[in-house]
Amino acid sequence: MDRQQLAGFVRARREALRPEDVGLPRGPRRRAGGLRREEVAALAGMSVDYYSRIEQPRGPMPSEQMLSALARALRLSRFERDHLFQLGGFATPPRDQDSGVSPTLWRVFEGLSDDVPALVMTNLGEVLVQNPLAMALIGDYTRFTGLSRYLVYRWFTDPSARELFPVEDHPKRGRVFTADLRVEYAANPVGTAGEIVAALLKASSEFAAIWRLHEVDVTHYLELKRYRHATLGELEMYAQPLLDVDHSQYMMVYAAVPGSPTDEKLKQLAATVDRLQRSKG
Repeated sequence: MDRQQLAGFVRARREALRPEDVGLPRGPRRRAGGLRREEVAALAGMSVDYYSRIEQPRGPMPSEQMLSALARALRLSRFERDHLFQLGGFATPPRDQDSGVSPTLWRVFEGLSDDVPALVMTNLGEVLVQNPLAMALIGDYTRFTGLSRYLVYRWFTDPSARELFPVEDHPKRGRVFTADLRVEYAANPVGTAGEIVAALLKASSEFAAIWRLHEVDVTHYLELKRYRHATLGELEMYAQPLLDVDHSQYMMVYAAVPGSPTDEKLKQLAATVDRLQRSKG
């Protein structure tokens, strides 16, 4: 562990972040441009004293869990996170352990209007954050734990995961999710992707059959997809991804053809969500 270098790196990254990068208000009394120590500590789930000792530097050697929390709080890129772990005296963690929303995607996500359904997810299909309209549209995807956090795992093990799509579209959806998983598995077969594959090969004969096809390019991003909503009925929407390669994350934005029946339904849903938000506020 290199305490001096670790302290300098963490302090520099804190000072480089703006409050709006992490969803905090700037406030009229803020003089410095970076985050305060107490803000980083709160974001990382640690005490202000513990974080301050890292920066000074006079604290104990942080655990891997603490370093991961710091990486998320400081919105570090993959390379910055690797550097943080090296300074802390640990080997660099597997790439798919980075679960914080990237600053770039966060800025775009926060800037979207309230009538645009959007979410941010990892390349493995774990949803990190949804806006209220996306939650009303497809449900709360952030509530899951364990392997169920990953959409491909739920697709083949939880029948309710398929309710969003018409039955006749299920075969194509299964191939799409499996192809996306294979790409991640090829990049890191001993990481989380490998764990998902191993579990699904045991749990689902359907997955095993699709996995044997060895498909890696099932075109789907440009398609007008069909969805089923409990109250709105069938919807036709484009799901456009905005990729952050550095963090292995992408933001999915849902959009309907302007003037279409789905467009009108989305406007109705947005108005309902807005009323509920106002009543709570």
